[in-house]
Amino acid sequence: MEGGCLWCIEAAFDGVDGVHMAISGYTGGTESYPSYKQVASGYTGHKEAVWIVYDPTVISYGKILEIFWKNIDPTQGDGQFADIGAHYQTAIFALNQSQYDEAIASREALSKKKVFRKPIVTEILMGQTFWPAEESHQNYHLENKAHYQSYKEGSGRAGFIRKVWGKH
Repeated sequence: MEGGCLWCIEAAFDGVDGVHMAISGYTGGTESYPSYKQVASGYTGHKEAVWIVYDPTVISYGKILEIFWKNIDPTQGDGQFADIGAHYQTAIFALNQSQYDEAIASREALSKKKVFRKPIVTEILMGQTFWPAEESHQNYHLENKAHYQSYKEGSGRAGFIRKVWGKH
């Protein structure tokens, strides 16, 4: 799942019952074993993403999607909040046809709720090779709490979530 800054999406799944881990990394591009610097340059075609490892007997894929939708602005086409560039554009990478169909249905259901004034532009794609990010990007929200919270507020993400969903 790609929702802008990988730290923010990883943090959204931290502590969720049934989610074993959220791994920050990169997917969707052409470069093998890309580095953060390469992805951030915008030339690899990769997006910053998070691989969610979960127990489907505890949490459904639908609930995973719901958490994702409530932590992004799915109407922003040029990136996510203050992070601009194709590597920050929102996307869901389905691992199989069932996930793909469920992701499409969840996007359509969210659109019908008219939560947003603008159209939802989040892409639904079939998964590609996922490359874990460097260790310094894993659990960043836990290892660098003050900086992460400042970033989440300063980027506009926290305010957007509070305004749209009433939480933070």
